[in-house]
Amino acid sequence: MAITRRVFLASGTAAAAFAAHQILNTKVGSSAERVMNLYSARHYSSDTAIYESFTKKTGIKVNLVESPGDKLIERVKSEGANSPADVIITVDAGNLWRAQDAGLFQPVSSRILTGLDASARDPQGHWFGFTRRARVIVYNKAKVKPEDLSTYEALTDSKWKGRILVRSSGNVYNQSLVGSILAAQGEAKTEAWARGLVANFARPSEGNDTAQIKAVAAGLGDVALVNTYYVARLAKSDKAEDKEIAAKIGVFFPNQKDRGTHVNISGGGVAKYAPNKAAAILFLEHLASRQVQEIFAKSNYEYPVQAGAPVDPILTSFGKFKADKLNASVYGKNNALALKICDRAGWK
Repeated sequence: MAITRRVFLASGTAAAAFAAHQILNTKVGSSAERVMNLYSARHYSSDTAIYESFTKKTGIKVNLVESPGDKLIERVKSEGANSPADVIITVDAGNLWRAQDAGLFQPVSSRILTGLDASARDPQGHWFGFTRRARVIVYNKAKVKPEDLSTYEALTDSKWKGRILVRSSGNVYNQSLVGSILAAQGEAKTEAWARGLVANFARPSEGNDTAQIKAVAAGLGDVALVNTYYVARLAKSDKAEDKEIAAKIGVFFPNQKDRGTHVNISGGGVAKYAPNKAAAILFLEHLASRQVQEIFAKSNYEYPVQAGAPVDPILTSFGKFKADKLNASVYGKNNALALKICDRAGWK
């Protein structure tokens, strides 16, 4: 087996850092690193195929530590210079920005990595996005027509009063969406938008993106803001009830006549104190390869960042769209202010 997997939920103690060292048993070869220690907030079992393909290609074993994004960042911070992490991967540019701001990455120079779409990577090479997910409007086909929809901003119109569903503003996906609107509209207009959105809520925020989709299908609200891969998962589910839910839902890409639909990323970078830096760079370059980009696209229904990489047919069925080309580092940096704006607007 090419992968050693460990899940750490606690963080912030010297004992935890020592335990990580003991379990990972970091090794650095004289000629080439044969072990790569991966700290990841991606919780998708389908990623195992990616790790195994890396080991098959390079002979380098992957030691995997899994933890939610915020806990992962705290763990690496607590480990400090003793951290065995070589690569840190997390979801959402907000988490990548927080890790960078905490000094957890080191800049990398790689022709392969700098060949990725500039909007999906840190301009200084601290981190790189490897998958995309669009934050779209889903709607109940029986109650809403696509022509009724246009932009994120238009959801504040009075015609949507009591009809909008969205998860908590405490969720990083929403913080990044608001961060992108902040970059486009400025603070005052963004706060006015957030207040208008809250005024049109069908219910107080609760549940994850899947819960919003199910609620729209059940008629508890007519539209919701969600990431595309949540819709795809339901549509591709083996459960008949999930497929029925997906059949009731339409997908709309907002802001096609101006800046484009907000897209977020999952990505990673080389840890600041990586003991196996060369192996870490090889791994990131592997994630950028067409082979892995196709695995990302077909296993978790995410959009690849590599131009020309195939997209799963379920994503194709949603249609082509214009994506907002705002650099992910901008809305990632805006997350903290975005959350304050949401709090002031009453979006809990």
